[in-house]
Amino acid sequence: MGNGLHLINLSIGISGLTMTALGLLVTAFYRPLDRATRRYFAWFFSILIVYTATILITQVLGSGAETRLAQKASLFVESLSSSMLMPTLTVYLLHLCGEDRRRSRLARVTVGIWLTYAVLLIYTQFSETIYYYDPSGVYHRGPLYPLLLVPPVLIMAVNLAGLWRRRVWLTRKQHTALLVYLLVPAAGMLVQMFFYGLLAIALGTVAAALVMLVFLLSDQQEQFVRQVEENAQKEFDIRILQMRPHFIYNALTSIYYITEADPEKGLGVLRDFTTYLRRVFDNVIRQEPIPFEEELEHTRAYLSVEQARFEGQLEVVLDTPHTGFRLPPLTLQPIVENAVKHGMDPETELLTVVIRTRAAEDGSEITVENDGADFTPPLEGEEGVGLGSIEARLRRMCGGKLKIAPRDGGGTVVTVTIPLNPAE
Repeated sequence: MGNGLHLINLSIGISGLTMTALGLLVTAFYRPLDRATRRYFAWFFSILIVYTATILITQVLGSGAETRLAQKASLFVESLSSSMLMPTLTVYLLHLCGEDRRRSRLARVTVGIWLTYAVLLIYTQFSETIYYYDPSGVYHRGPLYPLLLVPPVLIMAVNLAGLWRRRVWLTRKQHTALLVYLLVPAAGMLVQMFFYGLLAIALGTVAAALVMLVFLLSDQQEQFVRQVEENAQKEFDIRILQMRPHFIYNALTSIYYITEADPEKGLGVLRDFTTYLRRVFDNVIRQEPIPFEEELEHTRAYLSVEQARFEGQLEVVLDTPHTGFRLPPLTLQPIVENAVKHGMDPETELLTVVIRTRAAEDGSEITVENDGADFTPPLEGEEGVGLGSIEARLRRMCGGKLKIAPRDGGGTVVTVTIPLNPAE
């Protein structure tokens, strides 16, 4: 039984050291981790490496008079390093909740209890009342051994209470990760009290640390993706708003001259221009797909203004029998705007823009083509809304796709594919 337990504990030490070293490597190279979380896990797994390494050293040394001092030193480092994990967890909990650890009562209480434990541990090195090694190198628990367990249990309880009070400030995965780390080692402590000699606390600590890492990495990944999407949306909104002043100035100038020559026609263009502006500012803040008819109405209003500006130079063909689908707002209109802006050539008498829709087996398809200037492949231009930004929103909001290709005979064809949506 003794040899079997020794082998189990030796395996726990080896696997624990390997897994904690792996955790440290993941922490170092996992890109989405924020700075504070990377620093926390770097410190956390460094302590765990020391903890598991001393466990392994203790198991390798075995018992004997010649290794008595080494065993004693190893156990001291093992106990001290393991106790440092809980205050470290407290600091990270406060960080997640946005609290200043220097002013937190939770931090002060946790550190105070930990210092009490450290003093007891130092006292133990010069006394036999808590634990000791006899001259032959055999470990024994003293009559006051349970006293040494009180501070770690108190720190766990304080952290558990602190986590409960702050649960509303944490994401579901953050709360689960910290809760697992608090409860699993506590369970290991109970097991070790009844199965003397089994390193259940070490096993529970390493397992809980890895579970906590997985949950927090997953949470960080979700936050990273969400931040990337929000940044992409902000960039798109900025591009949308940046492109307006030049167009608005030109449109108003055209409306002014049209109204002078034909007041009734000028009022019609002004009405279309107002509709266009209202749709732009409404759609910038919308974060869900809208009916295609709404986007088409917005696009018609834009094209009416452009046809008034470029009288006799812009022809629009609408072939849109299929309209029963949804798409991200500000998808069709910016594509058409690009088609007009980049397709218009002073040397060409007429630019034709064709908008088509059709139902496909796997969803809906929109094509926008012009017969203007030669095809240019870049997705992002210096001005206007880049088609790359539109493509990113399509993927994010509805899993759609965008493809750009040269048109036979000159010009460009942009194809948007919107997948089927069961909710439609």
